[in-house]
Amino acid sequence: MAAEQRQFIECVLLGTRDAEIDSKRNTSSCFTSKIGELPNCFPSLTLRYPSCSICNGILVHVVQVYCPLEGSPYHRTVNVFACPSRECFGKSESWTVLRSQCLETEATQAQEPKANQEATMATRDWCEGADDWGIDEETESSAPPANSSMETDFTSQLQGLSLREHLQSSVPAGEGLLLPGPVPTFQPYYISVVDEGEFCVDADMDHAQRLLKEYQRREGVDVQQLISCDGEGESEKYEKTKARHGDEIFLKFMKKISVCQEQVLRYSRKGQPLFITAPPSNVKQMVPCCRSCGSPRIFEFQIMPALVSMLKSINTDGLTVEFGTVLIYTCEKSCWSPSNQTPLEEFLFVQTDPDQKFFK
Repeated sequence: MAAEQRQFIECVLLGTRDAEIDSKRNTSSCFTSKIGELPNCFPSLTLRYPSCSICNGILVHVVQVYCPLEGSPYHRTVNVFACPSRECFGKSESWTVLRSQCLETEATQAQEPKANQEATMATRDWCEGADDWGIDEETESSAPPANSSMETDFTSQLQGLSLREHLQSSVPAGEGLLLPGPVPTFQPYYISVVDEGEFCVDADMDHAQRLLKEYQRREGVDVQQLISCDGEGESEKYEKTKARHGDEIFLKFMKKISVCQEQVLRYSRKGQPLFITAPPSNVKQMVPCCRSCGSPRIFEFQIMPALVSMLKSINTDGLTVEFGTVLIYTCEKSCWSPSNQTPLEEFLFVQTDPDQKFFK
């Protein structure tokens, strides 16, 4: 069991901001992992744009993560929303996370744009060697050859037409994305992915080392010495090197992400979250079971603080969201019924950043 847990922890995918999504040339879809813009909705679902449970204000879409699971017949997307009101910053109740799924047979009805081949290739890279974050190869290869109509007789064509008509009639069409009116929107960017294990520790470390040195100078702490204080009987040693704000977890957080300071997402389904400050002692009890099937929820991914400075409004002055990290927990079974007509709400936990300026 311990060996399996270590394996899950080591399988970490990092998401970074990629090219800007230009609506004049490219169109995002349910199969796109992205920052900002409006969420995309599977054709069989109705997605009612959420509002803040604290102030009842309109939320802003922060990220969309396309993350189908290996061996599952479903496409799968997770959308995360946040309240841009400063009074709601740092409060988990002002955020919403929705999980949407769609059978691959249903997804064939959606007319996905073909011009965005470059973005499609970037998205597919998410899933190599881990949970599939990209477009399913089988879905792409399921299209018939261009000359198939010449090799099929008239009777077969009629049978195929009947089958397609039956498929379309058996899948209820959703209403798509329902907006309450004009909504604030962040500038959209594609999210690219890399396996954390592929990073060379010695590569591109100058920037990270400068940041760490600046932090050590400002806080009066030796990071290397602090990281080594993990065993029993080291409390006295730790006290001598403890930062002025007293948060050793933050220093370990910084050490961990130093290999890729620009990461905006950290994906490790069934792995362990990377806390930026000490979590509540009952954090495991805080995560409720799935409201749909009653199964436990597990950690899936987290939004990282580097994203804060990248969120730029395209239609609302002063639009911003502040956080340290946002931990996303989803149903362990990823339960879904083909009869579902709306996304399922999952659980998230927001931690504030003890030193936000460090990431800007």
